[in-house]
Amino acid sequence: MSDHPIEGLMTTAMQSIKEMVDVNTIVGDAVQAPDGTVIIPISKVSFGFAAGGGDYATNNDSSEEHGDKKLPFAGGSGAGVSINPVAFMVCGQNHIKLLPVNVNSSVEKILDMVPDLVERANELLKSKMTNKKDECGKKNQNSYQNSNQNPNQSTSQNPNITG
Repeated sequence: MSDHPIEGLMTTAMQSIKEMVDVNTIVGDAVQAPDGTVIIPISKVSFGFAAGGGDYATNNDSSEEHGDKKLPFAGGSGAGVSINPVAFMVCGQNHIKLLPVNVNSSVEKILDMVPDLVERANELLKSKMTNKKDECGKKNQNSYQNSNQNPNQSTSQNPNITG
């Protein structure tokens, strides 16, 4: 049954789809901006394929009388392709960002902001730790200076303890 007409229809349709859809359709060709940034489009590709057909008899023929006689064939095929942009990958200036086309994707925005938030929190903690160390150092220095400058401060000494 390798020479059935439906095989030709399916082969032609599949070759046409193969020519239309390849990896460059999903991950597009890179475009370089004047500042050296490279922008790569990323798309979602969906396609469908249908083929069908059948042998049919004429009104004068009955199903028992066909024998070795070849029946006429009627068939058809169709395909559809949908290409939707999903995001743009921006590479340059020591960073890579994925910019989604759907701006309402809150989860993606939050995930993109996490590294910046962690870095800011880290810097804030470091600055607070540095400030506290400076304040503690100043307090200790002031209390040391005050204890040496106050002649009225009494210290109890036990004459029995030798040191």
